[in-house]
Amino acid sequence: MSAPHSIDTDFLAVPRSALADAALTAAQQAGAEYADLRVHAITTETVQLRDGALENAVVDREIGLAVRVIVEGTWGFASHAELSPGAAADTARRAVRVAKTLAQLNAERIELAAEPVYRDATWVSDYRIDPFGVPGGDKVAVLEEYSGRLLASDGVDHVTAAFQSAKEQTFYADTFGSSITQQRVRIHPTIEAVAVDAAAGTFETMRTLAPPSARGWEVVAADDVWDWSAELAQLPSLLAEKVKAPSVVAGPTDLVIDPTNLWLTIHESIGHATEYDRAIGYEAAYAGTSFATPDKLGSMRYGSPVMNVTADRTVEHGLATVGFDDEGVRAQSWDLVRDGLFVGYQLDRVFAPRLGAQRSNGCSYADSAHHVPIQRMANVSLQPASGEVTTDDLIAGVGDGIYVVGDKSWSIDMQRYNFQFTGQRFFRIRNGRLEGQVRDVAYQATTTDFWGALEAVGGPSTWRLGGAFNCGKAQPGQIAPVSHGCPSALFRGVNVLNTREEGGR
Repeated sequence: MSAPHSIDTDFLAVPRSALADAALTAAQQAGAEYADLRVHAITTETVQLRDGALENAVVDREIGLAVRVIVEGTWGFASHAELSPGAAADTARRAVRVAKTLAQLNAERIELAAEPVYRDATWVSDYRIDPFGVPGGDKVAVLEEYSGRLLASDGVDHVTAAFQSAKEQTFYADTFGSSITQQRVRIHPTIEAVAVDAAAGTFETMRTLAPPSARGWEVVAADDVWDWSAELAQLPSLLAEKVKAPSVVAGPTDLVIDPTNLWLTIHESIGHATEYDRAIGYEAAYAGTSFATPDKLGSMRYGSPVMNVTADRTVEHGLATVGFDDEGVRAQSWDLVRDGLFVGYQLDRVFAPRLGAQRSNGCSYADSAHHVPIQRMANVSLQPASGEVTTDDLIAGVGDGIYVVGDKSWSIDMQRYNFQFTGQRFFRIRNGRLEGQVRDVAYQATTTDFWGALEAVGGPSTWRLGGAFNCGKAQPGQIAPVSHGCPSALFRGVNVLNTREEGGR
């Protein structure tokens, strides 16, 4: 094991205390009842190869400062790219002017939930190899080598190999007295093989299942985190089988869903649905509101009794894992669904009092210094069974069904209620055994019917983290990284669609 990382020296060299003193003092002198300063730096890298040849390699870095204030119960916000005390003070005064201008339009005074003060706190995520410390040529060489393995296989016509990585650094200070410096790293590698039928004018694809995670280059460089050797060796034969697989017969079907697919269904039907700002209609323009309204809290049956879902900002290697959120709230874990009953929301310091909660559960985040922090999703995860239940055990309980592996496309309505999802790989289950692949599969349901059909979940050995770098929300649009853990799970009688037939082909 390598030693834990520290905050990079270049970010520590930013005059954080001087910026905070200048901004918070200027804000209060201008009439702010409350103020906070956030210095936000993010470095991103994208590398993409097609058929072993480099197509794209881009590194971007953005840094700036932002000031939020409350004046007469109204938010004000301003940001600046210059990191000087003078710019920080001017930005604070500008934020106060914004708040004073908006105060006459504000119908509800801002009230912040209480939170302990954290002075000079530091937090760094858990990763071994900083991807931004690895030479670019070395990273390209790894993707070239992985691409070559697939291109050497019969039936593989094209290969795309890529990774995205990010390093995010923040400093937060507020007039309550908190001052917090954080650094986190994340990475997402993907390799996709393509088989082309030129005569028929069709093609089929199959992608690796490695999830994005809050780790470093160690995810890509070797097999100790993700077994690239095994998956790349299997991928060509799986793709060849998929090309020749029969089309699925539509209708009610028992499903065993792998974590590599189920994470996305959790994200869309639970993660977004339990964001409190959506539930009260505050967030509506970007991807809608939520059917899980406050009148249903504590009484609505979200799913079967084996359904237990937590929101967690602390889980190891979670993309939404932090030490503190962008309002200085310490990371926590809490229940959203317990024994199938809807029991909790995701909250920030503004929405917690509106729900009657004494404390935020730490769900504030902004993707840039130039965006306002908003309520964002925690790592929302389905919990495994307490005893050991394997994926094979779940499959053994199915007479006629489908085992769903890997994510692909999805669709869900504006209330997070009616949805359909597809996947990467679908295996027919007959008499408790896998009997080859089928294709053109999508499963469709309403959220409560789907989770109500959950009969069993796998044990801890089947639990995996999936996730996404780019969960979208708000206007102007922001993206946030988020993970979702889950075990394998068995659902009875879910409606399966034939996507080819649905598309009129």
